[in-house]
Amino acid sequence: MTEVAAALREATQRLESVSDTPRLDAELLMAHALGVERQAMLLDPARFAVPDAFDALIERRRAHEPVAYIVGYRDFWTIRLAVGPGLLIPRPDSETLIEAAIDHFAAAAPRHILDLGSGPGTLLLAALAAWPAASGLGIDESDKAVEWAGWNAANLAMGDRAQFRVGDWAAGLEGPFDLILCNPPYIAENEELMPDVAAFEPAGALFAGADGLDDYRRIIPDLARILAPAGLAVLEIGHRQHIAVRDLADRAGFHVVCRQDLGGRDRALLLTRD
Repeated sequence: MTEVAAALREATQRLESVSDTPRLDAELLMAHALGVERQAMLLDPARFAVPDAFDALIERRRAHEPVAYIVGYRDFWTIRLAVGPGLLIPRPDSETLIEAAIDHFAAAAPRHILDLGSGPGTLLLAALAAWPAASGLGIDESDKAVEWAGWNAANLAMGDRAQFRVGDWAAGLEGPFDLILCNPPYIAENEELMPDVAAFEPAGALFAGADGLDDYRRIIPDLARILAPAGLAVLEIGHRQHIAVRDLADRAGFHVVCRQDLGGRDRALLLTRD
């Protein structure tokens, strides 16, 4: 067994009590400490010696610090996004929104895209990667998120196609937009979260009132004003919120389709005009 392989096995055991993916976490942290891509490390671990910094990274993870904050990035869809403390970390489940939009538009690609609650640019930049001729606007209430989103756009050579601004959902915006993507806060204020999330990620990007629906109540009634006649709005939802959010969309005059994530849970509502 190589030195790196042994260290990964030991680190995995140390992380089992704090992570659902201890082996993956250990591999990502080892690759980060080595300054190489995880795939390169796994292809030939015998090439490397265990860096002195590796143990400290494992201890940070054992204290529940998210891996994305430790390594400084999160891969999402086909892009890599820089992230840091104070930013909502992109989740694989949110890729459901991009997949649903791609299936909906097929060959008729959207030209103008809006991302409400854009965070570090997650959904907008993933969509622009999927449609190279499109341009878009991201809105977030956080100055920090807008700043990081701008950095990510520049790093991905999308700075000429993506703009990010501080704003209050769709207030003051003028459409029309062919595609509107939105991953709003949707966690009820009394819901308990994993320590990785509760202690590190911004509460304003997570919680939305007593039932988790406060922001949907503000966003959905304003969508028809800025959505193109043949456009699509895709909203991420908590997996138990399908009926409640669908009711809000029905009352706003939208036709609604639900899309499940890879785990088979309700994850996105697709809104079109009747």
